[in-house]
Amino acid sequence: MIRPPVEDDPRRWYVIHTKVSQEERARSNLQSWQVETFAPLLKTRRVNQYTRKVGYRVGPLFPRYIFARFHSDTLLHKVRFTRGIQNVVSFGGEPSPVDDEIIAVLKSRVQADGFVLMEKSSMKPGDRVVINSGPLEGFNGIFEEEVKTDDRIRILLTTVCYQARLVVERGVVQLASERG
Repeated sequence: MIRPPVEDDPRRWYVIHTKVSQEERARSNLQSWQVETFAPLLKTRRVNQYTRKVGYRVGPLFPRYIFARFHSDTLLHKVRFTRGIQNVVSFGGEPSPVDDEIIAVLKSRVQADGFVLMEKSSMKPGDRVVINSGPLEGFNGIFEEEVKTDDRIRILLTTVCYQARLVVERGVVQLASERG
């Protein structure tokens, strides 16, 4: 729940730099100090290069960083020395606050399942694409449209003497212009 800031509330949002893979530990420890935290998660689709099976990896949106809302005059020392925390992001020796609007925008992108919704790819109808995994790896096509089912697109497959329409997973296709 996003609460509007109270004018006399001295608490501000700060970026916390955590130790390696300690985002959850730092968040949990800060919450024990009654510090409000925000650690957005991201679920990314992965295709195993050997088995071609699709899986998902869950991890922080910003590896080694979380957000914490606290009054720096009274809690900065405790926050800095909380287990799992490397430091509070600072400039000129002073912790640098993050605008409430930035946190509100990030929180607005968190879906019901708790993961941040990332923008869909920038493919537009007519864009040339290349299939980069699966049995059709290396084939070229033209992006036509997104399919209403989860994360699938329709492309016009183009080969030397044949064209066909097919529906494929979004993750196995990239824009031809992005291919190195």
